[in-house]
Amino acid sequence: MTLDLETTRRTFVRDLHAAAKPPRTFDLQAYVSSPVPVLGVAAPDARRIVSEFAKAHRDLPVSDVNRLAAALWSGETFEEKALGIGILSRYARILDDASWRLLDRWADTASGWGLCDGIGAGPVSSMVSRRPARFRELLLWARSDNLWRRRIAAYGLNDFVRAGDLDRPLELLERLLYDPEFWVQRAVGTWLRECWKKDRARTEAFLRAHVRGLPPVVITVATERAPKAFREELRQRSKSKLRGAAPQSRAGPRPPRR
Repeated sequence: MTLDLETTRRTFVRDLHAAAKPPRTFDLQAYVSSPVPVLGVAAPDARRIVSEFAKAHRDLPVSDVNRLAAALWSGETFEEKALGIGILSRYARILDDASWRLLDRWADTASGWGLCDGIGAGPVSSMVSRRPARFRELLLWARSDNLWRRRIAAYGLNDFVRAGDLDRPLELLERLLYDPEFWVQRAVGTWLRECWKKDRARTEAFLRAHVRGLPPVVITVATERAPKAFREELRQRSKSKLRGAAPQSRAGPRPPRR
């Protein structure tokens, strides 16, 4: 039976509004650097909404998964878009080439770490790890003029890094090491930190080999779990080229620790 798309979308929107509890002390939209309004739905509640739907639709065909995700992404709020990402992640095992084309379009329209990181670390990462040939496309994304697509490419390394397979992650991160955008620099630092957790010696050797002119935020984030002496070594060795480097670009407020 074909999914009643509009009824399902309206049900999701109703459930999101029912679960919304916006904080009074800070601006959620600024916090997640969202280009659209944020309702204030806690992550566990959003996961519950997706989980309940998936349990009731265990055999949903991939065509309906893609249609539903696209409809949610076109919604007016951050949470609707996030549920679209969540739907693709939940049905990751059946995603197809049409799903990848959908994600490719999202990478052009997404902005802000809140959405981009979900796309990258979620369905993009799952699809790349299940078909490693798609890694070549991530390498192209890392060369995009769109800073958010480049950030998504970095977060698309999630499954490889979690599995301890660092060959591809280090290849892609090397392409982004000296990116001029703060948000991309932060992502590079995040995934080098995660690589360090899996293989300290290899990641430290990688950082030493590329330290000249390395942006300060990359060093700071990549070495959060590393000894202070190693962090200071990298900072000192990076200074020679930093003195003549152009100032980094910022595309919004400083993101939270990730």
